[in-house]
Amino acid sequence: MNTSTVKIEKKISFVDKFLNVIEKGGNALPHPATLFGILALVMVVISGIGSALGWSVEFEGINRKTMQMENMVIQTKSLMNAEGINYIFTRMVKNFTGFAPLGTVLVAIIGIGVCERSGLMAILLKKTALSTPKKLVTVMVVFLGIMSNVASDAGYVVLPPLAALIFLSFGRHPLAGLAAAFAGVSGGFSANLLIGTIDPLLGGISTEASRLLDATYEVAPTANYFFMFVSTFVIAVIGWFVTEKIVEPRLGKYEGDDTLEFDEVTPAEKKGLRAAGLATVALIICLVPLYFTLGKNFLGHGLVPIIVLFFAVPGLAYGISVGVIKSDKDVMGMISKSMATMSGYLVLVFFAAQFIAFFNYSNLGTILAVKGAGLLEATGMTGIPLIIGFILVVGILNLFMGSASAKWAILAPVFIPMLMRVGYTPEFTQLAYRIGDSTTNIISPLMSYFAMIIVFMQKYDKKGSMGTLISIMLPFSMAFLIGWSILLIVWMMLGLPIGPGIGIYM
Repeated sequence: MNTSTVKIEKKISFVDKFLNVIEKGGNALPHPATLFGILALVMVVISGIGSALGWSVEFEGINRKTMQMENMVIQTKSLMNAEGINYIFTRMVKNFTGFAPLGTVLVAIIGIGVCERSGLMAILLKKTALSTPKKLVTVMVVFLGIMSNVASDAGYVVLPPLAALIFLSFGRHPLAGLAAAFAGVSGGFSANLLIGTIDPLLGGISTEASRLLDATYEVAPTANYFFMFVSTFVIAVIGWFVTEKIVEPRLGKYEGDDTLEFDEVTPAEKKGLRAAGLATVALIICLVPLYFTLGKNFLGHGLVPIIVLFFAVPGLAYGISVGVIKSDKDVMGMISKSMATMSGYLVLVFFAAQFIAFFNYSNLGTILAVKGAGLLEATGMTGIPLIIGFILVVGILNLFMGSASAKWAILAPVFIPMLMRVGYTPEFTQLAYRIGDSTTNIISPLMSYFAMIIVFMQKYDKKGSMGTLISIMLPFSMAFLIGWSILLIVWMMLGLPIGPGIGIYM
């Protein structure tokens, strides 16, 4: 028995040592904002070198605006010549204000601030802590993260900080909760029980790529539905295992000042909850006719304001009911205090936005994607090794080129015809692509919401930096990549349909 114990300790020690090296190495780097600033400067230099050396690629790709095949020549664009320097100075403000997550986060904070500072958030967490079985908390958080993908990017803003509080309310490490939610939202990006916005987007690109060999072929939005339905539960279970068996034990006991200890719900709080519930019902009654009048576009493009209302309106009702809100000044004070907590995020986003914009401007991501596809195609692999190789290449390229549709517009015309020739359906190739594209989101600094998650993390770990977050999320990334690939191999061996009327083989 002693021998087995020693072996277990050595195994855990190896994992911890590996992750500690990553964490210490990352945290030895400067402050995340400084690091993004340095990376932006490095990108300026690399783009200049690449342009001078003539780094370029020529390929058949899909124009995402016209959805037509085009012969494209992509050259490295220098940020060190007159045009590049002009771009740096004239686009600096737009790079910052146009950074995709910025508006979403700041607008959402308006509603979240009212909900949190009125006390409604705390009472909902209390109800959650008192009514949810402790064993189900982790899997619930990961599952909700996966399902939030239907709501586009809103899950990134709402779920990770909320999950941290939920874990804290159970006396668990809040960073484990944040990590579980982030893993579900981002690492499980393609899995869902419902058809999301990504399904028709990728399907349209796959359709055009498949028509290189079959002019009448069409890939439906439901093409991967059966596999992604099952994947939702598989990813939720893997996320639960990694959180409770690897990440949380490594984090240890939370020693921070933040605590959440709940007593039973008081009569005043019950009254406030009833008021919040009635306000929520009234809000739904008001929004449903708008949905049927204005159509799905209203829900799609107006989702963030709707989320704000679903936080703010019940928060107002609760605050007025319990006496926390007595006038509009109280409400504006709540919003102002919540906005003030985002100052660190604004600083980080400014530098992160410049780095990502410079990287995209240089075209280096596109060049890497095309070269990576070419290398895999040249190996001559077939069968399962080819599919796994494809997933790995996509996962690596995803670290440098975050947009799922932009990457697929480049890779689909290469791999869909290639795999059609050896007997695989375009839908199956798209499915393999989605696995690689999802699993490395959570460890890529180029991912739009990565900087925001660092800020959420620093609420509970003041010294935490990019290395801390990557070391926490790496076990999720590797487990999702391995587990999802195994599921795909099993699916292939059984020959199961991957969607309604869609098989693996032509």
